[in-house]
Amino acid sequence: MEKLSSEDSHRKAHSLSHGGKMVLFTCKRDPAVDRSERSGLTFRSFYFERDGNAFLKATEGAASISRKLSGHVDIVTCKCAVDVQKRVKTPSILVTKKSEKGVSFQYSLLTLSSSHQLEPRIEFKLPYQMKGKVCILQGPTVLWSHHNSVLYTSPLAEGVRKIPIQTPRCVFGELPIHKGQLFALGLSEPLSINRPPTLGYFLEDGQVFDGSLILPHPYICITQCMQVLTAERVDDGLRCAVIAATSKQQLVLFENGMVKDTCELPFEQAEDIQMVDTGRNGCLFVVFFKPGHVCAVWKETLQIASCWSDVSSAHVDDFLGCGTEQMLLLFRNQGLAREPLEKFLITDLCGISYSCGQGSEVPKTSPPQENSLLTLQALESRLQSGLIVLQELEREVRVKDRVLQQSIQVLTEMLSGSETVLSQPEQEGLVALWDDDEEFSDETLDDKMYETPALSSKPKIDKLWHRITKDQLVVGLILTAESSIPVSGVSLSLLTEPGQSSKPAVIQTQSQVFWLPACSPSTPTLSSSSPAAKRSKQHIASNDLKACRLAVTAATKLAPLLTSGCVKCRAMLHYMEKAETPFPGSTPTTAALHCGEVSVDIRDLCQNPLLQTPHIKTDEVREDLLSLLTVLDHWVLHIDSPDYSLGDIDDWIQRSQGFKKIEVSPEYLLLFPPGPSAPMLLRWQQINAFQGNLSIHSSQLQMLQFLDSMLTYLPDSCFVQPVKCTRSQSTAQEFASALEKEVLSLREGLSSLLCGKDEEERNTGCTGQGEVPKPGFTEELIRCTREVWQQNVERSRARLSPLVDVGKYREIIQSISKVKMDADLAAVRQTQMTLIS
Repeated sequence: MEKLSSEDSHRKAHSLSHGGKMVLFTCKRDPAVDRSERSGLTFRSFYFERDGNAFLKATEGAASISRKLSGHVDIVTCKCAVDVQKRVKTPSILVTKKSEKGVSFQYSLLTLSSSHQLEPRIEFKLPYQMKGKVCILQGPTVLWSHHNSVLYTSPLAEGVRKIPIQTPRCVFGELPIHKGQLFALGLSEPLSINRPPTLGYFLEDGQVFDGSLILPHPYICITQCMQVLTAERVDDGLRCAVIAATSKQQLVLFENGMVKDTCELPFEQAEDIQMVDTGRNGCLFVVFFKPGHVCAVWKETLQIASCWSDVSSAHVDDFLGCGTEQMLLLFRNQGLAREPLEKFLITDLCGISYSCGQGSEVPKTSPPQENSLLTLQALESRLQSGLIVLQELEREVRVKDRVLQQSIQVLTEMLSGSETVLSQPEQEGLVALWDDDEEFSDETLDDKMYETPALSSKPKIDKLWHRITKDQLVVGLILTAESSIPVSGVSLSLLTEPGQSSKPAVIQTQSQVFWLPACSPSTPTLSSSSPAAKRSKQHIASNDLKACRLAVTAATKLAPLLTSGCVKCRAMLHYMEKAETPFPGSTPTTAALHCGEVSVDIRDLCQNPLLQTPHIKTDEVREDLLSLLTVLDHWVLHIDSPDYSLGDIDDWIQRSQGFKKIEVSPEYLLLFPPGPSAPMLLRWQQINAFQGNLSIHSSQLQMLQFLDSMLTYLPDSCFVQPVKCTRSQSTAQEFASALEKEVLSLREGLSSLLCGKDEEERNTGCTGQGEVPKPGFTEELIRCTREVWQQNVERSRARLSPLVDVGKYREIIQSISKVKMDADLAAVRQTQMTLIS
C-alpha cells in the first residue's frame, strides 16, 4: 500500500519504501521551487536508526510540475517498479494536472534516480480523470480501466494503448518470471463461443490466454486485490501460485487455477496484499484494508497472526538492514504532526519489534480465540523442532570431544610405546569411512609396517558405448562408483584388431575425462575434469552407486579407419594405480585394463541423435551429450556488466535463440541449427548478478555468429573476454603469430638493406652531378647528358640485382632463420593437433 489517504491527496504525503528507506512525496508549493511556479513535487527519504528508535532524514529534493499560477497538481499513486531499460527497481510516482478549461487532464510519471533526481518518464493526456484502481507495474507501466476498457502506457508503448478486450471487471498483475509478464484478466462476452470464460491478455506480446490458469472464473468479479507468488511456463501452459483477497472477506490461495486453502479475514474492503519474508521463521501475508485496518496471516498455515487498526499505510522492506524483511505500519496522527513518521511499528512477529508513539490512543485488535490457539500450536511445534535440533548438535559436540580425547590418548601411548586399545566405531555412534578385514584388524601395528603393500582393486566397468558424431568415432567408458582411481592420469586408447600375422596398432585418439557428480538420478549433471583434478579417497554408499561415476571418452577420425578396413577396435583404459601402504611417499604405478571391443557398423551412420528430443532422460541421451562435448571445440567467455544485471541471459538464450534445456543435464542448452551444421551447446554459469561465464561448444563460425547476436542484446558497457580455449585453438594462434613474425622480419630486413643502398647511390649520384658545364659549350653539354643517362641505366640495373653489405646480410639471414625455425616448430605442433583431432 503506497497511499496514505484518498482524501485531499494533494495536501498529504504519499509514501513508499525503497532499499530499506522510506520516501515521502508531497505536492505543494515548495521553497526550492521558483516563485513564479505555482506547484511543485517535493520528496524526502528517511532511514531508521535503531539507537534513536526514529526515522532520520537522508535526502530531499523538488521538481516543478506546473509553471502556471492556476495550475493545480495532484498525486494519483506511487509505487516501486522495475525499470526494464536500467534493470533496477526505482520509485515511480504518477501526478495529474487539470487544464484551465477543465476539459482534459495531463498525466506525468516520474521516477526517482540513484542521483536523487526526479526524472520524467511518461507524459500523456486524457479527456477524463482516472477513477478507481490505478496500477504502476514493471516497465514502468501504468494500467487503469475506463468504461469497460483496459488501457495502459509505458516508455516503450509510445502512447496510450487499449487492450482489445471489453470486460466490465478486470484484474491486473505481473508474473514473477524472467523479464516479467504483465497481464490483465477479465470476463469474456456471454455470446462468445470460441473463447474461455476467463480471458487473459499479455501486454508485452499481445497474446490472449486462458485466464482460468491464474484465477478461476467465479473469482474474477469478487477479487479485490491479488499477488502472483510463483510462476513457471511449461510447454504451452502456465503453472502459478496466487494469493487473492475477495469481497467475501476471504483470503484464498490458488495453485494452477484451483483453490488450495482459504482464510476468513476479520475486515472488509481489502486494498493491497504484500508478503514479508522473515527468513527461517517463514513468510507472512500483510493485507491492508481501506478503513485503516491491517491483518497479518502466516503463509504456511494461512492463519491470522495479528491485526491492527487506525493504520494509514503499510510497507514491507528490510528497514533494519539485517537481511530479512519486516513490515512497517504508519499510524494516523490525531492532530497536526510536525514531523512525519512519528507513530510507527516495525515488526516481523518473530522477535523484532520497534515502535514509537503508540499508546492507549492506538487500539490493537486481537485475533479471535481460535486463531490464537492455532498460532500457539504452531509456535509450540517450532519450539519443539528447534529443541530437537539443539539436542542433536549437543550430542555431536559430545562425540567430537570424546573422539579428540581418545586421539590424544592414542598418540600419547604410541609415543610411550605402550599397547593401544581402540573402541569400535559403532560404540561411538560413528560410521567408518573404510572397512578393514577382521584378520587385518587383529594384526599389530609392527606387522603392518613390514607387510608388502597390496595393490588396490581394478576399476569396474559399468558400460562401454560408441557414437559416430560428425566425422569422428567417439568411444566412451563409464566406470562404477566403486572404482576409486584418481582422475589424474586416466585416459582411453583404441587398438586395431590384429590380423593373422600383424600386431595390434595404436590408433591416434584424443581422450577426455568427464565427471558425473553425486546427485539424484532424475537430474544428473556433467562436468569436465582437468588432468590436475583430485578426488577424496572414500567409498560411496551403495544407494549412490549410479550417481557418482567417471566417464572417459576417446575420439578419432572415422575416415582412416574405414579406408584401412578396420571395423573393430579394442578399448584400453590407462590409469594411475597407487599402492595401499602406510609408508609415505609411495609412487603410483601405471596400469592398463582391456575394456572390450567396439564394432563400427554402417547403420551407426544413419542413426539420428537422441539429443533431438532433449526432454528424454535416458543413458543414451547422456552418451550423445558426452560425444558432443568430446568432439566440439570449446570456448569459455567471461561476461562482466558493471552497470546492468545479467539475470535474464539464460531466458534470452532459450527464448530468442531457440536453445532447449537438456533434461539429463539441465545446465546445458542445446540447439540443432537447420542444414548440415553441427549442433551447438551452451552452458551459462552466473557468478553474481553482474558477472558470469559462458561455455560454448560449437564450430568457430557458429561461435562468432552467436557472439555477434549476443553483443547486440547486451548493454554497451558489458565486457566480454575469453577465459580459455582448446589446445588446437591455442596451437593455431601460436602458428599464426609465428608466421606473422616471420613476414615482418623479412620485410624489415629487406627494407633496411635496400634503404641503405639507395642512400649510398643518392650520395654517389649527387657527387657525379656536381660538375655543371658552363653555358655555351655544346659538346660539353652533350657529354654531361650522356654521362647522366649512363648513370641512370647503371642505377636501374643495380636496383634489379642490388649489391648489399655482407655483414648486414649475414645478420639479417641469421635473425630470419631463427624466426623461421620458430614458425616451423609451431607448424609441426599445429599439424600434430590436426592429426589427433
